[in-house]
Amino acid sequence: MIKTVTVGLLLNMLVSTPLPAFAEEGTTTTIKAGTATQTTQKAIKIPSVESLGLNLKSAVLIEPTTGEILLSMNADEALPPASMTKMMTEYLVAEAVKTGQLSWDQKVIVGENASKQVGSRIFLAENDEHTVEELYIAMAVGSANDATVALAELVSGSELEFVELMNQTAQKMGMKTAYFVNSTGLDKADMPKKYRSTDDKENVMSAMDAAILAKYIVTDHPDFNRFTTVQSYKFRERDTAPMINFNWMLEANKSIQNFKAYAYEGLDGLKTGHTARAKYCFAGTAVRDGMRLISVVMGANTEPHRFTETKKVLDFGFNNFEIKQVVAPKAVIAGNETVPVLKGKNKEVPVVTDEAVSFMVPKGTTSPQIKTTVEINDPATLVAPIAPSAKVGKVTYTYQVEGMSDVQQKTVNLITAEEAEKAGWFKLFLRAIGDFFGDLFTGIKNLF
Repeated sequence: MIKTVTVGLLLNMLVSTPLPAFAEEGTTTTIKAGTATQTTQKAIKIPSVESLGLNLKSAVLIEPTTGEILLSMNADEALPPASMTKMMTEYLVAEAVKTGQLSWDQKVIVGENASKQVGSRIFLAENDEHTVEELYIAMAVGSANDATVALAELVSGSELEFVELMNQTAQKMGMKTAYFVNSTGLDKADMPKKYRSTDDKENVMSAMDAAILAKYIVTDHPDFNRFTTVQSYKFRERDTAPMINFNWMLEANKSIQNFKAYAYEGLDGLKTGHTARAKYCFAGTAVRDGMRLISVVMGANTEPHRFTETKKVLDFGFNNFEIKQVVAPKAVIAGNETVPVLKGKNKEVPVVTDEAVSFMVPKGTTSPQIKTTVEINDPATLVAPIAPSAKVGKVTYTYQVEGMSDVQQKTVNLITAEEAEKAGWFKLFLRAIGDFFGDLFTGIKNLF
């Protein structure tokens, strides 16, 4: 039997220590110590996505730690992703290094499939030998199709077997539309005929799926920008010129004449893409004031346009939102300060939440309206002795930004704040007698 209690709480009711009174939702109040002076500033009203005038097939903006979708425009439509496909190859190669299957300094012998790739490439010849790291940089910086295939074959033995791993991983990540036919993002007709799959499918991925994939990259491999921020890279000593990073928005480009108009504060990744079918795409990520955002734009009509549209999307996030801790760790829930304990020295034990809760809120919000649902374990299972920090239930917090359809939700454990010691036999005997006469009195009283 689970007891469920649902209440709406303000932030100052959710923490265990007293807080100053907050203003109404949508205002910020500043109190100066020692004076009665108060200043009030309205929270930012979130503009509509339509007001941005995005000229794209699809776009999405997410915050990776809360999972909040801040902007969505046709974000679930499956589209050709072009070289954004390589993000999955990058993730799987980095995973293989992380688990010890590969090492960055491991030598890779280039096979026929890699040597026959077209499009963006570094002109690898069959039997060339390079390290995993060299090929990875070529893939991340220059979007080199031949380097990508060489790495895919190293991980799985063949590109087709690697593609199976790509699709399995997409399913595990919760990507709903993604389907891969190669490791590069090339149209099937542009692949070496000998190495194509026999089905009639092509690479597809929605903007939302691309954002999910990017989230896994930045979360599972926080050193990703060691590669994605490389502005130029000379692959071989004999090369006449280095490859230039296709990502014009790198913050470091603010000092480069050709790119400074596109350089974006805090931007350190992630992957561009272009084919005739996909047009121009870009999965970008930037961090400001400790908050990272991930944007994806698909179907821009020119190369510069994918970056100017990305700026609109990222500005929308950084200008209008912030991450706010709405519940402190070890918070006491009003109305659920304790839970009953059977056979305990005390009949109840105090309980608190086990971790903090943060949500994305409009900038300037001080006391977001949080809905709180408390579920207590079956009372029959709460029998002393109970150790401190034992899980006795859970608390689900729900928050929705006004004017946005997505609801943010997080569930944390409700735990004991101290040990619930078992009562001695004599105390339990006296308690049983008291309960007996109490029940008897109640029964007699109810007769009249």
